[in-house]
Amino acid sequence: MRVLVVGSGGREHALCWKLRQSPLLTELYCAPGNPGIAEVADLVPIAPDEIQKLADFAQEMSIDLTVVGPELPLTLGLADELDERGLAVFGPRQGAAELEGSKVFAKEFMARHGIPTAAFQVVHDVNEARRAIKEFGFPVVLKADGLAAGKGVLIVADQPEADAALKMLFEDRRFGRAADRVVVEECLEGEELSFIALSDGERLLNFATSKDYKRIGEGDTGPNTGGMGAHSPSAVLSGEDASGVLENVMRPTISGMAAEGRPFIGVLYAGLMLTDDGPKTLEYNVRFGDPEAQPLFMRLEDDLLPVLASGARGKFEVARLHFRKAATCCVVLASDGYPSDPVKGDPITGIEAARELEGAEVFHAGTALEDGKLVASGGRVLNVCAAGPHLRDALKLAYEAAGRIHWPSKVLRRDIGRRVLTREA
Repeated sequence: MRVLVVGSGGREHALCWKLRQSPLLTELYCAPGNPGIAEVADLVPIAPDEIQKLADFAQEMSIDLTVVGPELPLTLGLADELDERGLAVFGPRQGAAELEGSKVFAKEFMARHGIPTAAFQVVHDVNEARRAIKEFGFPVVLKADGLAAGKGVLIVADQPEADAALKMLFEDRRFGRAADRVVVEECLEGEELSFIALSDGERLLNFATSKDYKRIGEGDTGPNTGGMGAHSPSAVLSGEDASGVLENVMRPTISGMAAEGRPFIGVLYAGLMLTDDGPKTLEYNVRFGDPEAQPLFMRLEDDLLPVLASGARGKFEVARLHFRKAATCCVVLASDGYPSDPVKGDPITGIEAARELEGAEVFHAGTALEDGKLVASGGRVLNVCAAGPHLRDALKLAYEAAGRIHWPSKVLRRDIGRRVLTREA
């Protein structure tokens, strides 16, 4: 099969790495990719938001399956364009992608279908927001309606923080039109985790559980990011709760989308908070999590390519996915200043030394080649992943591998999984 992967981050590197292992694969392309992805796929210089160019390439090259990594091209209608040309794509159409593209749509969808979530209000200006904040009390959560690269969720603890957040959203327009509408919702307490499944429009194939760490600082402090680390299994979700998520969140979402004329084919990701009242849905994503995908692909035993191909056709050919009993993890290496203004251009060394450790993998996220040298070119630069018999072993190996990689502005969280391990001890 000739496959095109769209995207350029660590998630897409891991996806290409996994697809490359399939005996069904004949050619693998990635648009636009990165230097790490170039090791396993042919790079195509087309940006993820260039919908017509991507579709033209897929058509000209007779691509058998396109797999879309990031959310932006999905919300712009890439799957629709490919579908109209008779080309197979694993990823939701534009109407279904609104689950991630609009926080307002997602929250109102949950309300319509009885999916457990936090109480919320939709506001359009500062005055409405202030009234809603007063009603909910502190802490409270503010969410820009549209896409904001994982940075549009603000948790405010007091009035000064609320004032700063409202200025950022409504006056400074930090998130542009994404903040034309804002969701104000109660702040749930508990343990956050990710629940990811594949959908063919009717059926679901669950991935193993995983947990990511979104805050930039240790102890879950500082601003939200796209993700600073992850591990699988989550180590916080019981079998009973997992069954509850499947029955109360995932299946009602797929059936609800179908009932509303938006059949969902692709990756359905529910960000959850495990509260005293059970799991509640924080948000939806319509693609693999980043960095959750990296440890999940390392655990996945099945050949991913035929699973995605059959899903794109609307009928999975397997009843379940199989995962190694090992634990896997991902530690994100970022550049100082992330998520607001990361340092770029620093030369990177030590990746091969990290990969020499058995059980370790390094996936590129924000890297580039300048004069033949690998440099940091984004906020999240590298994903250092590892597998081990237990989570403690995987994390130890990942941090050892991360210690072999160097560039002047490298930063990382050194507490990924620590709270989970402390509770298990």
